[in-house]
Amino acid sequence: MNRRIKATAIAALSSVVVGAALIACDGPVPTAEKSDRKVTEETAEKSLGDGDNFSGTKKIRVGQHSVNVSCSGDATEGKDTPLVMLMAGGGDGLDTMAGLQKTLSEKGRVCSYDRLGEGKSDQPKGTQTIDDSAKILTGVLDRLAGDSSVVLAGHSLGGYIAARYAPDHTDRIKGLVLMDATIPALTAGISKAIPESATGMAAELRDQTMAVNEGQNPEKFIIADTKVRSAGKIPVQIIKHESQYAEVPEYGPALEEMWSKGQQQWRALSSRSKLSTAPGTGHYIHVDRPDIAVKAIQRVTAHAA
Repeated sequence: MNRRIKATAIAALSSVVVGAALIACDGPVPTAEKSDRKVTEETAEKSLGDGDNFSGTKKIRVGQHSVNVSCSGDATEGKDTPLVMLMAGGGDGLDTMAGLQKTLSEKGRVCSYDRLGEGKSDQPKGTQTIDDSAKILTGVLDRLAGDSSVVLAGHSLGGYIAARYAPDHTDRIKGLVLMDATIPALTAGISKAIPESATGMAAELRDQTMAVNEGQNPEKFIIADTKVRSAGKIPVQIIKHESQYAEVPEYGPALEEMWSKGQQQWRALSSRSKLSTAPGTGHYIHVDRPDIAVKAIQRVTAHAA
């Protein structure tokens, strides 16, 4: 199987990057600028008021784990402007959100973090569920956002986790931006789009996606099929890719239909949700069209404020 094709398809279906092949198929992913700040490790605690206003990258303790976090920009004085938390896709560290973070931080406070198993954060001790990932995210937000409201902006698996986190944390999460988020029922979708009778590359793609969903990924995270729950009336912007599956022509149309229906399902998150397609993009929307990603996040943040 062509490694480039496999990386492209797997990235969109299961949010996991296959080594350096991602760079070859999706273009360069921006990396974080080097910081002169000394890396330290501090403990995350609840009820921290305005949150930690540091700039740069450092490690904090969340429960028994060390989590790598990055923040930049200043909170807008005199306004209840939410903190923007960027959430990378599976197989990606916070470095892949660096370009987006740099641009957004010109007008507000923006942070990102490496989930367990990604970047410079600790490895998970075992298989992770959405509840495990939610505990880490809560600890990170307790430290970085304090009592402030938050807008979550997630790509791929990061979008899936953000979308599942928001309904249980409406006291804090006031907006969502989902950039080609992993769909709510990926296992059922891939089973229908690529039948068991498939052979060759399609069969391998199907089997690998199933394995990834069962936890064979860097985060050991189980990507479970789920029903979409409402997070109320918060502003939600859902952005999908324009074209991704040209490399698998036999099943490409079915995969595109599966992905489009899944993005539509995320609309049930809010009565104020909107879905759009980003022209000229593959799976990495914030890399292919950072202008679209920036405008969407700024718009949601403004509405959330």
